[in-house]
Amino acid sequence: MGSTHHLGAIRTGLLCGVAALTLPLAAGCSGKSEASGGGSEREGTPASLDQLASRTGCTLTGQRKAQELEQGNCTNSRGRYVLVSFTSDKGMTAWMEEAKPWGGSYLVGTRWVAVSTPATLQSLQKDLGGRITSGESHGEMPGMKHS
Repeated sequence: MGSTHHLGAIRTGLLCGVAALTLPLAAGCSGKSEASGGGSEREGTPASLDQLASRTGCTLTGQRKAQELEQGNCTNSRGRYVLVSFTSDKGMTAWMEEAKPWGGSYLVGTRWVAVSTPATLQSLQKDLGGRITSGESHGEMPGMKHS
């Protein structure tokens, strides 16, 4: 009974976040699923949404909170990105399993994820640690080009 409730909260947060990211981050689709770059000591420590924003020098906008996660948008000199913090490893794993089929690029730490283009994530990795991974590749639809 309890796990069904958690999945509903995760899906609600996922729908808010991933749907908002699908088009702007289509340029980040690459089909690679391997991690790149090294981590840092911060990768092993969960961080709140506010801590992640502070470390990357952004002011959060469009914040959303669900039972299992908290999410906010950032735009600064590094680019546009979304930060997501999770209350549990299980919630983060479920979110990633749902998000990866949409494509995109992710900087993944302990109970947090940043979503953006690979170049922006490489810049953020210097402050946050974590590892960069990519979602599944999606072929271009006729008449549509990645920007």
